[in-house]
This record gives sequence, C-alpha cells and structure tokens, in this order.
Amino acid sequence: MSALTFDKSELGNLEYSLQREMLATDRIGGYMSTTIVCCNTRRYHGLIVAPIDDSDRTCLLLSSLDETIVQHDQSFNLALHRFKGVYEPRGHKYITDFQYTPTPTITYRVGGVILKKEMLWIHKRTQLMIRYTLVDAHSETYLRLRPFLAFRDKHALTKANMQANGHSYPAVNGVKCRLYESFPWLYLQTSKPGTEFVPAPDWYYNFEYQQDLARGYEGHEDLMTTGYFETELKKGESIIFSASLDEMGSTKTIEEMFEASIARRTHKIDFISCLEHSARQFVIRRPGNRTEVIAGYPWYGVLARQTFIALPGLTLAQDHKEDCIDALDTQVRAMQQGMFTGSASAAAAVDAPLWFFWTLQQLERKLDGQSIWRRYGQAMKELLESYRRGIAGTVVMNDNGLIWAASDEAHPLTWMDSVIDGRAVTPRNGYQVEVNALWYNAVCYALRLASENGDTEFVKAWEEIPARTAASFNKLFRLPQGYLADYVGDGGADDTIRPNMIVACGLPYKMPDIETQIDILRIVRQHLLTPKGLRSLTPRNPLYKGTCDGTPAERDFAAKNGSVWPWLLQFFVQASFDIDGDAFLPQAEEMLASFEEDIQVYGIGSINDLYDADPPYTHRGAISQAWSVGAVLNIYRMIRERKAGA
Repeated sequence: MSALTFDKSELGNLEYSLQREMLATDRIGGYMSTTIVCCNTRRYHGLIVAPIDDSDRTCLLLSSLDETIVQHDQSFNLALHRFKGVYEPRGHKYITDFQYTPTPTITYRVGGVILKKEMLWIHKRTQLMIRYTLVDAHSETYLRLRPFLAFRDKHALTKANMQANGHSYPAVNGVKCRLYESFPWLYLQTSKPGTEFVPAPDWYYNFEYQQDLARGYEGHEDLMTTGYFETELKKGESIIFSASLDEMGSTKTIEEMFEASIARRTHKIDFISCLEHSARQFVIRRPGNRTEVIAGYPWYGVLARQTFIALPGLTLAQDHKEDCIDALDTQVRAMQQGMFTGSASAAAAVDAPLWFFWTLQQLERKLDGQSIWRRYGQAMKELLESYRRGIAGTVVMNDNGLIWAASDEAHPLTWMDSVIDGRAVTPRNGYQVEVNALWYNAVCYALRLASENGDTEFVKAWEEIPARTAASFNKLFRLPQGYLADYVGDGGADDTIRPNMIVACGLPYKMPDIETQIDILRIVRQHLLTPKGLRSLTPRNPLYKGTCDGTPAERDFAAKNGSVWPWLLQFFVQASFDIDGDAFLPQAEEMLASFEEDIQVYGIGSINDLYDADPPYTHRGAISQAWSVGAVLNIYRMIRERKAGA
C-alpha cells in the first residue's frame, strides 16, 4: 500500500497545494478543515466548526489564524488569504514541509528562522490546539497570532455589521470573545505565561473563497478580528495556542492536554491506515445517547440512507461493532408508528429502512443471528409491516409483492434525488429496481431469523411473500436485452442503463437467476464500470454528461446522469465474487489499488463523494464521504476474507 507523502518542492505552488484539503474532527460533530497551506477556499473551511447547542446547528466560529514572525522590526506574515483575486499575504512561499501524521504539521522558513506548527483537534471537546516551536533563530524573535472570527452558520457567509461585539474579555492567560449573544463564548488562550493580547478590533473585508465561486455560489465574506497575541520566542521554545468553547484552567493544563492528546494519535502512513482513520471521523457521539454518522465533510449532516450503507465499512471492517450497534440503536429508539423518523423514514427515502436490514446482515458477521433477532426483530417486523400497510400515501406493497413508490417531482424518494427547478433530474416513480431488490432481501432475511428463533406467527404471515415478489420482479424487470429495467412506471419498463440494477446482484438474497446476473455484470462492466466506481448513466445515452462542473443545476444534472459513485462499487465486487469466486481476486485488488492515490489529493487521507464520468475522473463533491470510505473498506474486507479462506 502506498505511503502518504507530499512533494515538498510543490508546496509553494498554489495549483498543487490549494487542491489538497485536510480535515480533523472532534468525534462529537465538530471539525477543522482547510487547505494544506491554511488558505480557506470554501465557506466551510475553518479552524473551529462545531455544533453549538442541542439543535445540532453547526457554526463556524474561528475562521483562521494569522501567524507573523517579527525580527529586527520587520514583519513576515505566514498566512495566505485571497481578496478579490489577489493573494495577500503570501505566506505559502515560506513553507518548506507539510506532514499529515500524527497531526497536520507545517514547517516555515523565513531567512534564518525555522518555525514548526502542529495543529491538533482534541477528541470529545470542541477545542483546537496549535503548537508553535521555534526550531531555529539567530536573533530576537517575536511571534504574533491574530484570530479571524466568523460566528455564523457553516452554510452562510458573514458581512461587516454594527451588531458584532468586537471586545475581548479576560480569560486565563488569554481572552474570551463572542460576536453575538446567541453564540457561546470562544476562549482564546496560550500556554506561555505573560503572553500579551493587544486589543485591536477591526473588520477585514472581502475574503474570497474560490471553490464556492467555481461551484456557482457567492464566495466573499468579511471577518472580524478583536486583536492579537504577541510573545517573544527563544530558539527551541514552544507555545501552544488553544481555542475552545471551554476555558482551560491554567497554562500547565494546556500543555498537558496537548501532550496527552498527540500521544494517542494513530499514525496515518498508508492507504488503509488513512481510510480507517477517516472512517472513525464520521461516527459521532451526540447528547441524548445518540450515535450518528456524518454523511460527508465539510457540508453534509446526518443522512440515514448513507448511514446504513456506510456503517458496515466504517465500523465492522475495523471490528468496531459497538459503534455500529449504537448507531442502529439510535435510529430504532426514534421509531414512531412502526417507521423510522426523519431522513430514515420511507416517506423521505423509500429505500432507507431497507438498507437497515442489509446493515444487520453485515453485523451478523460479528453478532449471532439470535442476538440480532432479540435486539432488532421487533423493529424489523414493524418496518416490513409499514411497507405492507402503506406509508404516507406514497409507498406501498402492491398485491404483486413489489414496492411501489411515487411522489411529487420536487421530492424524489430514491438516492437519485437531484432536483432542478422543482423537477426531479431522474424521474423514477413506480417500482424501482434497487428498492425491490432490497425489499426482497429484507423479507427473506427477516423470515430466516424468525424461523430460526421460533417466531411462527411472523413466518406464517410472511412466508408466501418472497415467491410472489420474485415472480413479479423477474416478469416486470427482466428486459429482452438481458439486463434489468431501472424502474417500471405507469409507462412501462425504463430500459435506461443505470447502475441501480447491480444492487439486485450484490445482496445476500437475490431474485435474478445466475444467467441474468452474468448478463448484468457484463452490461455494467461494458457501460458503467470505471476505476473509481460506477457511472450513474451509460455514455451512450444522449443525456450523459461526463464532467460534474458548472452551476449548481449543471452539477445536479451531471451527478445522476454520468458522474461516478464509489459506493456502488462494493455491490459490483460482491456480485463478481458470488459468480466468479476467488478467480475475481486479482481484479478486486486492482480496483482497490485504484483509490490509493486519492489519499493524497483532494481530501487528504480520505475518499470523496463522486468523480467525473470521463477520464481522468476528476474528484468532485465533498472531500470526505462516509459511503465512499465505507465502500472501499468493505471491498478491502471482502478481499482480506477471501484470502484468509483461500
């Protein structure tokens, strides 16, 4: 597996460094994200972005921190910002090294001064620590630190205004700030006693976020600074800057917390160790005994469909079954009238509750079937009964045993849910292929567990459904061309070649026969398979769009009409193993290796949401996506288990 390395000679090249973004999380919903040269290129970039109350409203408090070296009355600002197309200051020219492990570390050289900067997010606290070490200097050297504050929702932008409170108030060896009363206090402190804070409140105007502009959004904001810290540093001396929602009681406490926290960091040195670390960043613990999965950083929240699809790879591939169980329990506890709530409800996402069954099937590798039925059997039965009874007037099991899902165009119910001007990009009202594959799999799995655990009442009520469902499915979905319809609606079967049919081949319980599965794999390989996942549409379709760029509408269109999705690849790999057995191992290993380069471009140490459909398969979307990382780790698990059994 390749190592995580960066070209030191390219760090000063903004085309190289601004495309590489780093992420650190606190495991409770907060994060730090910026480029490897600490220039914010998105509104979502910041040093402290965190939930600030029980409503889960995530806000950006501390945007950035300018470091300035002062020597012989000369100032050298190490920061990098963009203001209306112009970079000022240009501190990246002083960067000589960047290391990602054990924590993001940048080394600057200004003449004879060498300064090392180690950035550390503290787990289970909303706290960022940055340790500055003066590695070398030959004359009196001062370090100045100027925080830039936003105090806004992470999706918004802030502008200079008269309501912001630019005052700083005393804290232990530092200050506390709060621009608006609806926000918590932010404590800015240092580990060096006597460090001076100079009050100097001011607005800085028109910070420019080029990634937002490129994505068709507003990309300018104003940030407030309330002043700056300044202290002399001797050669070999370190100072730790702390920004937190909780005040640190002493300078010694700051030092002890930094040392203890960095000692616990894992070393992210190669492909798999990076992905395993990335996987842990998605699983968060929230108040109220909630364990949730962030769908993607930096802009997504919790999405249940992605939670269920991602969980096996994120947790079970690392033997973290407790995290998986806790996340499932969180969803089950919130059930109402036999159905999940929020984004987990079939009324919002027709397939989401059915992915819950697939997750349980993966969990059974770590937990016996009796335990799963005892813990989740009642929820499984209630969910299935909800589909049979009908949900919100939009989802129901028809007499043919298939699930019919139809909604207004502004609220598509499948994962292909992009909407432009109130209309679905990919209308799929009717019987969807992956939904019904998941339905059959869920019913079969529940029947098996019920039978093994003596629930004869459930077995009697449901045992005739699978045969009816399979007969209807194979009659309606099997096309003369040899593959499956994407959906069957009022107008008949839709023969568009999309990747959703691969789900029907990659589940434990399948309805297509072996010959059909082989045909599907052939069609998918011919039309949809790329080194980064499966295209959302065949290139032979006139609607196909090979690049996912341009305006939000253009990107929404491309995302479901061409763009490549890594999360689907795990079902292709599983289906191929089911057909070809160990003979597929070399191809599976090749597919896994195709993601190795991704850990050092775009989202460092992680896998992004989607890719362009045409070579060179440019990275697009969120820099770190749960179901992408989960899918790749799941493929790694399949390969590992195949080899172990060989």
